[in-house]
Amino acid sequence: MGRLGLVTYNLAKDWDIPTIINRCSTAGFEAVELRTTHAHGVEPMLGRVERERVKQQFSESSVRLLSLGTVCEYHAVDAGEVRRNIELTRDFVRLAADVGAVGVKVRPNGLQEDRGVPRSKTLTQIGLALRECGEFAVGYGVEVWLEVHGRGTNDLRCIKTIMEAVAHDNVGVCWNSNATDVENGSVKANFNLVKNWIRSVHINELYLESYPWLELFNLLKEHGYQGYCLAEIPESPEPERLMKYYRALWLELTK
Repeated sequence: MGRLGLVTYNLAKDWDIPTIINRCSTAGFEAVELRTTHAHGVEPMLGRVERERVKQQFSESSVRLLSLGTVCEYHAVDAGEVRRNIELTRDFVRLAADVGAVGVKVRPNGLQEDRGVPRSKTLTQIGLALRECGEFAVGYGVEVWLEVHGRGTNDLRCIKTIMEAVAHDNVGVCWNSNATDVENGSVKANFNLVKNWIRSVHINELYLESYPWLELFNLLKEHGYQGYCLAEIPESPEPERLMKYYRALWLELTK
């Protein structure tokens, strides 16, 4: 079932690309999602030569540059703000294509009911913006992945509504392993709401008993998931040691 990778938020937020590649390859992490604003500096302002260098560094290593983790979001009441986020998403899509990444991770980040906007209107607005982004990304061979995120919008029922509004095969879901996934000790009901859209999986503290990790990994296996599980874990004074222990635990839980 899938393979293990790393999200650079937060463990690797201060690492440059050679450090990311070295530590991931040493610990057996096979892929990485590079989070925007972090020290590695893979951002839309990079020039052509710099983009080619990023691509080359990963292509010459055993670590795959899987995705770019953005904070692009489309829930704002202000239409101009939504448009700015769509255009920024386009910039990241171009960047992803140039550096060899296959996905651009975006997010919903809340509802606007406290401002008088019906939930259904905001969810549809997010979905239509995502459809535009997904259509644009097709021409670059890049997918757009919607992280399960945000106050209210991290409800998988909201994600399902958004994805139904998207109605485009080039937009998928990034499962985020949130506490809100769990109902009566299980994630199965919520998993089933979005399972056909899952393209990426974020995982976090595997030792936490409050999240049913074995059930999640079994559901992914049963569904035939072949993508990556990306560890999104806190900083550590001993990152290499942590990563090796983390991989060992992940292998045990997914065997």
